[in-house]
Amino acid sequence: MLSYWWGLEGEQNVEIWEDDQNRSSEKDKILWSSKRQAPKKIPNLYTEKWISLFGSSWSSSSCAVRLYCSGASNTDPIEIHKHKLMLWFNHLPQEEKQFGGYFSPETMHVEPLILEKRPEEGEGSSISPYRESASVSISPTVDQLFHLSQSEEHGRGLNVLLYGAVGTGKSTVVRKLVLDWCSGSKLSQFKLVVPFSCEDLCRSSKPMSLRDLVGRKYMHLRRTPFLSGEGDQAREVLFIFNGMEKMKLDFRIGSSELCSDPNEVLSSEAVVVNLLRKYLLPEASILVTTRLSAVDRIPKKYVGRYAQICGFNDPDRQRAYFTSRLLLQSRGKPDKEAESLIEMLYLNLQRESQLAAACFLPSYCWLTCATLHFLHFTDVKAPIRTLTGIYTSFLRLNFGGEVMATGSMSSQEQQTSLMLYVVRTVGKLAFDGVTSKRASFSESDLEQWIGGKTKTDEELRQLAVFRTDVLDFFLVPCVEYNRIVTESSEKRYVFAIPAMQEYLSALYVVLGENKSALEKVTKEVSDIVGQTSEDLSSIMNILSKLIPFRIFAIFNLLKLFPKLFDRLSALSKGRIANTMAAEMFRSEDSYNEDVLDQVEQSLLGVQGPQLKQEADTKSFELYPIFMGGLLHYGNRRLLDQLGCDIKSTTVAQITRTLKKQLIKESRKQQPATELMDLLLLLYEFQNPRLTSEVLKSVKVVNLSTVRMTPLKCFVLSSVLDCTPSSFLLDELNLSSCHITPDLLSMLWPAFHNTHCLNLQFNRLDSESCILLRDLLLEPNCTVKTLHLCDNLLSDRGVTHLLDALPGNKSLQKLSLMHTGLGDGAAFELAERLSQHSGLQELNVAYNNIGDSAALALVDACREHPTIHTVHLYLNQLTDVGKQSLHVRGVPQEKNGRRVKALASVTEGSDISEDWHPILSVIGKNSLSWERERIREQLLVFLKDLEWGRKQNQSFWKRLHFHRVERMVRRTLRMLEKGSATGTKPVTK
Repeated sequence: MLSYWWGLEGEQNVEIWEDDQNRSSEKDKILWSSKRQAPKKIPNLYTEKWISLFGSSWSSSSCAVRLYCSGASNTDPIEIHKHKLMLWFNHLPQEEKQFGGYFSPETMHVEPLILEKRPEEGEGSSISPYRESASVSISPTVDQLFHLSQSEEHGRGLNVLLYGAVGTGKSTVVRKLVLDWCSGSKLSQFKLVVPFSCEDLCRSSKPMSLRDLVGRKYMHLRRTPFLSGEGDQAREVLFIFNGMEKMKLDFRIGSSELCSDPNEVLSSEAVVVNLLRKYLLPEASILVTTRLSAVDRIPKKYVGRYAQICGFNDPDRQRAYFTSRLLLQSRGKPDKEAESLIEMLYLNLQRESQLAAACFLPSYCWLTCATLHFLHFTDVKAPIRTLTGIYTSFLRLNFGGEVMATGSMSSQEQQTSLMLYVVRTVGKLAFDGVTSKRASFSESDLEQWIGGKTKTDEELRQLAVFRTDVLDFFLVPCVEYNRIVTESSEKRYVFAIPAMQEYLSALYVVLGENKSALEKVTKEVSDIVGQTSEDLSSIMNILSKLIPFRIFAIFNLLKLFPKLFDRLSALSKGRIANTMAAEMFRSEDSYNEDVLDQVEQSLLGVQGPQLKQEADTKSFELYPIFMGGLLHYGNRRLLDQLGCDIKSTTVAQITRTLKKQLIKESRKQQPATELMDLLLLLYEFQNPRLTSEVLKSVKVVNLSTVRMTPLKCFVLSSVLDCTPSSFLLDELNLSSCHITPDLLSMLWPAFHNTHCLNLQFNRLDSESCILLRDLLLEPNCTVKTLHLCDNLLSDRGVTHLLDALPGNKSLQKLSLMHTGLGDGAAFELAERLSQHSGLQELNVAYNNIGDSAALALVDACREHPTIHTVHLYLNQLTDVGKQSLHVRGVPQEKNGRRVKALASVTEGSDISEDWHPILSVIGKNSLSWERERIREQLLVFLKDLEWGRKQNQSFWKRLHFHRVERMVRRTLRMLEKGSATGTKPVTK
């Protein structure tokens, strides 16, 4: 589970905008979010993790705490200590606030599995997520370890070592333990609990005594008698040292001298060693947390009890975690969509899927919740978040500030970022899998890419630590492969979360680690030449007086080498942009679902039958999107704290080439899912200027049949909002997108940039028409065509729409086919048509309109100055009514206007000139509309055609009637065939 020792770090918002080519103007910044706060300074990461909770609280929050304490009647230092710990440990980091902000640490905590056992017991230091055993059912809490095993021998306190892998929840358990002590519910035998971060202690270079060390962190405890060393008062003290693997503890007498005086000045490592030795305050109890690789750093004789934290070993614990973060999306009110998500998650976990193996670590439970919350509960009022940002924050929370020593342990110059080492090893493995379309890896692959070239003892030691602590965090045994391959003993490994492979491979490429041999050699030579260029220039200026000019010119060629490297570097950055574009628009991925749906399916599983997909045909469509997201300044700031530096010049070079490629591809007609992926890439990039320039070449945004979610609606609106006010689309097609009234409000900004708005085949209701009415009443409304077919608007919804007629000047075509209209709405429409002078075509087909209302509507259209066509077919019309409509549409005067009233495939005894569009509309929607009613209408068409054929003696006219009749019968057979096979309605 994620470390809560980050404390107040969430208050440090990363709100810094791009430089150079990626920098946006002040106006562009507002386009992304009008609610962003002013930028704040971001502290150094290693101090942030500790100072934000303990150090910075002295300067920021402790002022408020001191005011609170000074005004309180109770001035007991212990009570003051409890109050401050409660404030510090109850603070939710920014990453937790994304889940709605209505949670407290108490409601979010789920106790992980803890087993009391020594590291050498059982099968190593790990436990299978699916293994059932009797010992698993007996899971003590940390406070029970002290209650049940309080050592009475020699009056010494108990040392407990809590160990576990990265992400199992060690820091969260400690945080909950401290809060419970503050509230008095646990650890009642201790009057004082003193928590320390070992990462902070190892940064302290100034020697000091134990009392000064405690007083430096907790000023109110400087004079507490519990730490004086007198009597046995220390037996009521519990020290907590979190993250012991960060410290270099040396228990040799020659390295850490023995000390029993709490006032004697020592190094912080020596203080901790003497506390564990029981030379210093032997009566005090100690809780130490550490990773698996550092368990042996404390000799066994100094550890009274070992306990392993094993994470969430069963679906019930995982479900409890998901429920605490997803169920309550409004203040105290359960959310039905969240309940549905949790049920699908639980079903997927019960299948012993790959997700269940990943969620064995609470950290991946957090990542799963954060991703689902991003996918389903994105709110326009919330701060802007991106999928790349979620994964970057996830890695920062787990590995922020950690380094690996490449030489002497005391030399900081020879230390490299742990995350950068991960990119160069695990990221290289991920990149190899993406390029070869593989998601699983053998043990030989791991050996080849991770540590295959290590030679020295120090490198082997680091590799052992890396494999123990870090590698298992990213790679887990493949569940599906192990089920299939039962005879072979070969194991295969996959990334715990599939998207993590694409993220690390994208980071590997963007950091420039994918260099050719020529680029690597060129860079090394360029560095050498660059370092000596000034000295060479000085020497050459002197020798130029003595050496012939031709020889001198040869030496000057050395100065050109750095320029050559810069040229090769620029070409390399161009290849990165070309790779992004090539991966983004792969033809073989055109028929896949959009990327966001793929991410959701990887978490929730695919319901129903699915096509089997081999590993060598796996698509990695998130890979280029992550590459774009990593170029955003906010993510680069976070990566810089992880030791992964992406230069602004690199971003500018990639952006320049990428813009050309995206403009070129955007001019082509892309499938709806590919277009949605392009919009997501632009959103992840968070560069309004680039987005605006790319969209200039786009005239039609066709997202038909894409399942719209709150996130996709927000992405579409945000991206289109970056365009200038003069930008207009010819069409915005959102038909068959499952748009609800709530989603319609999120799409509001996108509706201001189009001439044709297609919203047919969605889930809009009468209340949705209020928002559409307001859209049409906008002074600068540009909508000329509005399609609302197959939405249950009813008469009430049409009334709302008609309120916009007097104030709208742009609307020319209005389609209300199959929207549940009756005679009342038709009469009102006929009465108010005169209020709008620009309408040209009106479609009210397939509704419940009778003869009288239809005749009134046609009369109103005939009197209207611009309306030339009204669609009335598939309504409740009689033969007499259809004939009357035909007569009413014919102009009474010689030069009068003719209004085409499309009521049937025939017009009296002739074929309607619009018979083909009518049958085409019926054919496309026959399987989604009410089939019995469509069948009855088709039979009426056949009857009309048969009657008209008999009335005509012309051979050519009779032949024409036969042709139309064949088309009607073909549509009828298709309808009956669909009914016989039980085909489900599918709208197109």
